[in-house]
Amino acid sequence: MDSIVKKYKQKFRRIKDEMGRWEELQSRLISQFSNASAIIQRLQVITDSRNYGALRCVEFIEDAVLEKQMESLRIILISIEKTMDEFRGVVSSLEKIVRDGRQLVKMGSGQLTRKQLNQRIGIKPTLAYCLDALRELEEMHQSEYRLKLSVVSALSDLALKPGESRDLDALQKLLVDQPNIPREEVKEIYDIIFAEEISQGDQFQI
Repeated sequence: MDSIVKKYKQKFRRIKDEMGRWEELQSRLISQFSNASAIIQRLQVITDSRNYGALRCVEFIEDAVLEKQMESLRIILISIEKTMDEFRGVVSSLEKIVRDGRQLVKMGSGQLTRKQLNQRIGIKPTLAYCLDALRELEEMHQSEYRLKLSVVSALSDLALKPGESRDLDALQKLLVDQPNIPREEVKEIYDIIFAEEISQGDQFQI
């Protein structure tokens, strides 16, 4: 039983690595979203000829400026799609870790009993807790990934109707907050999983 708990801890360390990768992607996505939002908010100004002043005498100036901005927006949206693909890669990795975790509780042709799953050795977490925690972390990121997909889809829609700054601000707040991944809950899970190391003076940082 003790050896299985150690294997679960290895899986939680792998998830921690994937969460670090997730945070890097999060920073990138927020930057990309902010840049796209800035362009979308400018489009309403760009399409109003009264904002060009003396430049209105330059032939096709409005079309040229609009075309340049739309091309920049297109490039950013493509970059966002690539970032979302990488988010999906993290989710897929977490799904695999959870599947592998389920395999750990199978011994021979059968599974561990409920009593064995809930057996506690010292301050080590039970196997049942390890299983549930793995699944919970995976579900958090799966839900957040789906939310990000919705936000990115809404961003593309807003590109067709510039000027909706309130909507853009609300969407960006959703991205920044990551409501489906509460940091305190994640920290609590890791505090329980690595309670033994923490009690020995090691700090397991999230």
